[in-house]
Amino acid sequence: MADQFDVSHWNLDRHAAGAGWRRLALFSAVAITTVAGVHLLAMALGPQVPLGLAIALLGVFALSFAWIVLSFWAAILGFLLKATGLHPLSLSRVGPGDGAVPPLRGRTALLVPVYNEQPDEVFARLETTWRSLEATGRADAFDLFVLSDTTVDAIAAEEEKGAEALRRRLGLGERLHWRRRAANVGRKAGNIADWLDLHGSRYDHMIVFDADSVMSGDTMVRLVALMDASPRTGMVQTHAEPVGRETLFARVLQFSARVYGSMLSTGHAFWQKGEANYFGHNAIIRVAAFSDHCRLPVLPGRAPLGGEILSHDFVEAAFMRRAGWFVWNLPTLGGSYEELPSNVVDYAVRDRRWIQGNLQHARLLGVRGLHWMSRLHLAMGIMGYLASPLWLGSLILSASIVLEHEIVGPSYFGRVPSLFPNWPQYNTGHVHGLLVMTACVLFLPKLLALVLRLGASSRGHGGRLAITLSVLLETLFSMLLAPVMMLFHSTFVLGILAGRAVGWPPQARGDRGMEWDTAVERHVGQVLMGVVAVLVIGNWAPAFLPWLLPVVAGLLLAPPLAVYSSRRAWGVGARRWRLFLTPEEATGERSVGRVLMTDPTRESALSGAA
Repeated sequence: MADQFDVSHWNLDRHAAGAGWRRLALFSAVAITTVAGVHLLAMALGPQVPLGLAIALLGVFALSFAWIVLSFWAAILGFLLKATGLHPLSLSRVGPGDGAVPPLRGRTALLVPVYNEQPDEVFARLETTWRSLEATGRADAFDLFVLSDTTVDAIAAEEEKGAEALRRRLGLGERLHWRRRAANVGRKAGNIADWLDLHGSRYDHMIVFDADSVMSGDTMVRLVALMDASPRTGMVQTHAEPVGRETLFARVLQFSARVYGSMLSTGHAFWQKGEANYFGHNAIIRVAAFSDHCRLPVLPGRAPLGGEILSHDFVEAAFMRRAGWFVWNLPTLGGSYEELPSNVVDYAVRDRRWIQGNLQHARLLGVRGLHWMSRLHLAMGIMGYLASPLWLGSLILSASIVLEHEIVGPSYFGRVPSLFPNWPQYNTGHVHGLLVMTACVLFLPKLLALVLRLGASSRGHGGRLAITLSVLLETLFSMLLAPVMMLFHSTFVLGILAGRAVGWPPQARGDRGMEWDTAVERHVGQVLMGVVAVLVIGNWAPAFLPWLLPVVAGLLLAPPLAVYSSRRAWGVGARRWRLFLTPEEATGERSVGRVLMTDPTRESALSGAA
């Protein structure tokens, strides 16, 4: 049977070579663009700006701009690959994982760690996943483990009942396992380590889920086939697409991720190749390699920067690559789903946990033996959250420069002693050039992603007019949300650096609306900061106020934005107007993703997953 297939086509390992020129091209583009941006800003500042302020602003701008530019060029690469129909690894029309699936070898465990979750929703998602797997005819190669770290006895009892009920419905017998740990040591990473010690020797691979994960059977089978054919591969990460939530906030983010996310992920897969990253779920892992090399250390010192590592995934990928195993990102597989928080506060609270975990990674950057790409991933994870205080710092420095100029006035004899005065210079050309460059970096990827979707795939988003209007409204929403998240992230970062640990509480799920009192309590500081900024700039530098309003508007509107975007009725209303549609909503085709759009606790909906 195996001879009927070109198994070598499924071998990811053979694509590991040749990454050098890809990374050189990307980093060269990033460096050139960043230098050009810094040059334009330096020329726009001119000799009138105090030297200390100028150096500080240029340094902060260079770091934050380089971070944005990296994503920009990855998106450009993703656009080119998708527009030409080329696979990011093979650079041909056919890539690893495409075509007929060869017979599977060995056994694979599906691991679902849970921690104080809603049992009925967890088991409904698992039933959707397993029925889809049964439809492939390959389910005999898989077993299912629900690994409970639940601390509430009543919830644990419901989990045990749910596992037994699902075992009967699916006819799995002893192939569906539920167990509850007595002590939540090491959180999710410790939960999986416990499974490795008890059961790992019986399995070749494990597919790790989160409690909100769902994956199609075809995708799981292809992941196993890829691992079978790739003896030097340790992990394959899929691109998980968000689905299933109905508040306006979640639907905007779901739409954004579906339209832009795949293009960006494809671009990153192009240059990362076998040194990609792991995001903690919706990925397949070689059990023996993970067990031998990916156990996490306990960092010396106290939390928040010491103790157990909260964000385990980046570190596990780094240790896997250090041991000589490849780590891949395959955004072309599809069929991988997750859920998003349904309002801005839940979204920020989830980020607060991730911020502490990623800041801990700074202590691992110097660990011996890590691949330089792994160090880069750790640094990128840190930078993903330091970008917010850097942006805040650049705004404060820019405002200080403007206020200094307006209050103190021009300095005719400034930085260097001279017999001749420095007359004020208004470098409007450089200012406009920097604005155009920044606008391109921020908005051109959105435009290119829209171009990709304006063909036949526009049907999956309601048609060309609907997707165009949705992109415009999503862009406006993102502009209003960005300064809100900037202040949330900046506050969290400063708090963690000051020694305030945030822990790891259960994640809020479901379509949770927000009341006005909660919104005002969480956003009052942001509103006050916006009011102060308007009053100060409006009084001392009114000509600068129009440039500040795009940032301040989001802060002033934060409470109503949080309240109304959390409304399920607003999200459903937007769907009636065909706004922010995802393919499952627009086409109604029978698929795992489509099942998730229904009430996950209804057995009638789940029965169609296959």
